[in-house]
Amino acid sequence: MSAAALYRPPAPTLRGPLSSLIRTALRRDRDLLSLLPAQAYQDLITPLGSSRRGILLVNAPDEVSRILADPDGVFPKSDLMVGALMPLVGESIFVSHGDLWKRQRAMIEPAFSHMRVNRAFGAMVGAVDDFEPVLDEHAATGRPLALDTALSQLTADIITRTIFSRGLESRAAREVFTNFAEWQGRVAQVDIRTLLLGKPFAEVPQPAGVVAACNMIRQHIGTLLDERLVPGAPVLDDIAGAAIAARDPATGLGFTREELIDEISTFFLAGHETTASALTWTFFLLSQLPAVAERLRAETREVVGDGPVEYEHLRRLGVARNVFRETLRLYPPLTFIPRVAADHTRIGDRRVKRGTMIMLSPWTMHRHVKLWPHPDRFDPDRFASDREPAHVKGAYLPYGSGPRVCVGAAFAQTESALILGRLVRRYDFEVLAPESVEPSSRLTTRPLREIECRVRRR
Repeated sequence: MSAAALYRPPAPTLRGPLSSLIRTALRRDRDLLSLLPAQAYQDLITPLGSSRRGILLVNAPDEVSRILADPDGVFPKSDLMVGALMPLVGESIFVSHGDLWKRQRAMIEPAFSHMRVNRAFGAMVGAVDDFEPVLDEHAATGRPLALDTALSQLTADIITRTIFSRGLESRAAREVFTNFAEWQGRVAQVDIRTLLLGKPFAEVPQPAGVVAACNMIRQHIGTLLDERLVPGAPVLDDIAGAAIAARDPATGLGFTREELIDEISTFFLAGHETTASALTWTFFLLSQLPAVAERLRAETREVVGDGPVEYEHLRRLGVARNVFRETLRLYPPLTFIPRVAADHTRIGDRRVKRGTMIMLSPWTMHRHVKLWPHPDRFDPDRFASDREPAHVKGAYLPYGSGPRVCVGAAFAQTESALILGRLVRRYDFEVLAPESVEPSSRLTTRPLREIECRVRRR
């Protein structure tokens, strides 16, 4: 086994069910990872502690695929997740279900084409071009860089260019990013106390700070949108333009202004937060494994040389792809994909009552002892072409699966390959306190504390 494959990246200490439940109830950081007992990584279907509604963690790949496909509409998105996200995204495609979701999906489909990599690649390159001088300044002055904040700003710049054909240079665009960072730090995908003590399908009030940040984000997105809605405004070929032009195939009506804000907020959320999370962990892992970073660097030199990284190069950057895929396995952006049983049903050989929280967790599936060899070790070569056929079918789902699979998966993979190829070739990142890095789960899988690092030009 290689040195990289012997490395165990930061992960929570495993505990028994009772101590996990007590620790979760006492902690104030709303980290769902602390809820998981050791058996969550050993059993394929696991009841989690005791709660008013019942919580069932499902790791069995065939059952997970069936729940996410949900042909009978029994497993909608969790009411707790919907309650957390609705102040930001309203009743958008991200949280809706049934006929409303089908209508939205049909209308927004043309906008998805702008996330196709051949169309979005120019926006990605432009954002990285503007990001490198920021790293140069940190390298020249020695001033520490907050890795997760910096990468969030980079991916936010990319998605803003893709949505509005402009970067973060405008005041409104910068305010969207600033308030989004505030919201992301406060919101929990599932509030733990409500999960344990609340009634199923009850209204989920959000803290005042979360609601205020959501209101500001929506206000600034509305400002950017209004520039496109005034008579005589230029018609641009981007996500906002496609959403404005969208029409309901049944009625011929377009989205209202509030519905446009809902959908564009969803694109902004899904288009930058998940990739920023994965890239933060990728650069942290590379900082701890210089031999892997050198492999990636050597591959980029061989494929690209000293010139610009072009779209045609990306499919040949196999090491970059495998490093990113292994990072997604260990630190999937969506730690949990919560669903709720809308009716009495069965999962495996278990009866499940209405209102039960069904926790699907890429985090536990990707680290499960029955699904992966050496599951807690970082081994990018497990995604080499000669080893992939041995993977358990359905055990890898960083982008979900079924009809609601993330449509931005190819966008994220291209974006990450470009960013890795360019930045690793040019810079080294030295994390200042690697021993303090600890994962947590709120909206996505993020470091519990900022990762501070020094940047050096190569």
